[in-house]
Amino acid sequence: MLQLAGPLQSWGAASRYSRRSTESAPTKSGVLGLLAAAQGRSRTADPSDLAALRFGVRIDQPGTRVRDFHTAHHQVSGKAMPVTERIYLADAVFLAAVEGERTLIEELHAAVRTPHYLPFLGRRACPPARRLDAGVRHRAGLEAALREHPWLASPWYQRRTARTAPEHLPVLLDSAPDDPPGDIVADQPLSFDPRHRRYARRSVQHGTVPRPGAAHQVPEHDPMQPLKDDR
Repeated sequence: MLQLAGPLQSWGAASRYSRRSTESAPTKSGVLGLLAAAQGRSRTADPSDLAALRFGVRIDQPGTRVRDFHTAHHQVSGKAMPVTERIYLADAVFLAAVEGERTLIEELHAAVRTPHYLPFLGRRACPPARRLDAGVRHRAGLEAALREHPWLASPWYQRRTARTAPEHLPVLLDSAPDDPPGDIVADQPLSFDPRHRRYARRSVQHGTVPRPGAAHQVPEHDPMQPLKDDR
């Protein structure tokens, strides 16, 4: 399980060209890309073992959409590139989880605790504000893990919504074989190779779970610690 919290996040599923939007929750391809980076995998490596994992996410703090404009210059020619519009989620918090074969899950858990590369929440401009590791559950399925893990909303958000916080939290899950048809999204990674990224379609089920009790405290986190350790 992963807690995904930061000042900014951006999880695009169909963003191209000059407007780069974000989904309202982390995408499977984005989270698997984060895990692959934590393992130190090459972008050209086969992601099929990660893609076979079942994925789910719980929206603990939906955040606010913000818009930014990005400018850049070509590295070689110095020519100004087209201005792009980029959409982010500000102050959002999610609980994401992957389910699969035990050995792979334990390898991913170890990689998240000591990542090979700094993790980012969808884009390189979005470092996490908390440690990613939210633990491993060996005796509970994906739905139970998302239903029972403590509420991860920030303390200020909990205070602000003390009387208005929803009694149920939205969840998005990979469809199981016996589930009814879900929403179809092009978010199943086939290749992370920057020269030829490819994604298949996957079916997503939308639901809710009762809001559990809040976590007692948010642990301190320094996203730059791996760089300090390298020194």
